[in-house]
Amino acid sequence: MSERNDTPQDQHRPTDPGVNAGAGEVLRPLWVVSYPGLTPYGPMWELQRSLWRARFEGRIPDTLLLLEHHPVVTLGKNARRENLLLSESSFRQRGVELFEVDRGGDVTFHGPGQLVGYWIFDLRAWRQDVHLYLRGIEDVLIDTLDRFGLAAGRSPGATGVWVEPGGVRDAEVDPTRAAKIAAMGLHLSHWVSTHGFALNRTTDLASFDWIVPCGLKGRAVTSMARLLAPAAAPARDEVERHLSAAAGRRFSRRPERLTPAELIARLRASEENHGTGGPDATLARDDRVRPADEGQNSWEQVCRA
Repeated sequence: MSERNDTPQDQHRPTDPGVNAGAGEVLRPLWVVSYPGLTPYGPMWELQRSLWRARFEGRIPDTLLLLEHHPVVTLGKNARRENLLLSESSFRQRGVELFEVDRGGDVTFHGPGQLVGYWIFDLRAWRQDVHLYLRGIEDVLIDTLDRFGLAAGRSPGATGVWVEPGGVRDAEVDPTRAAKIAAMGLHLSHWVSTHGFALNRTTDLASFDWIVPCGLKGRAVTSMARLLAPAAAPARDEVERHLSAAAGRRFSRRPERLTPAELIARLRASEENHGTGGPDATLARDDRVRPADEGQNSWEQVCRA
């Protein structure tokens, strides 16, 4: 997986709900929202669009959604259909949904035991450097895995986080021996990101046999449970705690935990305070990042839990 960038130089820079970090200054907030259980893919994709607009308009701070999905295969903008190794009917028989989405990259699987993180992040309030942003997310994942005694690194020419037998040295893995433990794929529009990463915690790795993960033929995948032994795999909330702290350190943010209901309440309050008009009305016609429909959206019904 990789990034998709639709980011012309944008002169609109919203007032950020926070201040720049510096000597004696308060860090900008990072809302961290954890969704219990399994969450369907479609409503979360809609929610990302609504959060994207709110972040673009400066109504909310950077936000990280943490969750696990019901089984789903997503195809990015660069996906090749031949990387689906089953027919659509075979996926349906297995209870796996298929979605064509606006992130970069190829084909990937999400399912139980895999921690997914969606980053609604405004690079205008950080640094307008897509590759540095990707490396920063990789750093967060590498730091998190290190907390559990797993040495991970990067593979030349392949976005994501990898491990290899005997550990990783010099921050880069041997592509002939490494296995991917975390995939990444982003969409960036007007310098605000959606989508993010997928970290295999206790994922059933047999599910990756249905696809060519990220379009990388012959590259293995692994999980924290496989590397640590299933009984030693950390609980999801423990991984989330370390990951949130790592994100705060890497991006100079102050993590603030919200419940899904609190997120929806704050998002609705921001809409009421802001009004219906936006800084750039033409964005409402951007079919790559559409605002959610008016009224009771499907994400509201699912994402309050």
